[in-house]
Order: sequence, then structure tokens, then C-alpha cells
Amino acid sequence: MKSGNVVLGIVGGLAAGAILGVLFAPDKGSNTRKKIARKSGELKDNVKESFNEFLTSVEDQYHDLTSKAEDMMEEGKANLDRINHELNK
Repeated sequence: MKSGNVVLGIVGGLAAGAILGVLFAPDKGSNTRKKIARKSGELKDNVKESFNEFLTSVEDQYHDLTSKAEDMMEEGKANLDRINHELNK
């Protein structure tokens, strides 16, 4: 979860820096608007990619956790069956 926040923070900082750099650069208004539009598109793509990576990470962790839970349940059932068998001897 922390790595997702770090990635989003970095992407946000880069985007803010890029937008401020474009706004303070001496250029015509039409060129500045084009640059802002392009940088906004790049930011959107970066955020989308970071979010997809975050979702993939969450999905992987979910699958690992459910697999471990299933293994623990099977182990618990086996132990219960063993104990039950020992008690019924």
C-alpha cells in the first residue's frame, strides 16, 4: 500500500512541476495551452498506469492470501480428522 502512495506522490509531483514549468515559460498562449494539454495527457497516462500496477499488486496479494487461507483450512480439517480418529479408537 505504501509503494502505491509513493508512486502516486512522485507522479503528482512530476505533473505539478511540469505544469508550473510550462506556465512560467515565456511562450505564446496558444503554445502554452498545447503544452498543458499534452502534459495533462501524459499525466493521465502515468496515473492510469500507476493505478493499474497498484490494482495488479492488490490482486496478487488477494490471491496469495486466499491461497494461504485455503491451505490453512485444509490443514485444520486434516488435524481435526486426525484428532477425531484418535479419540474414536
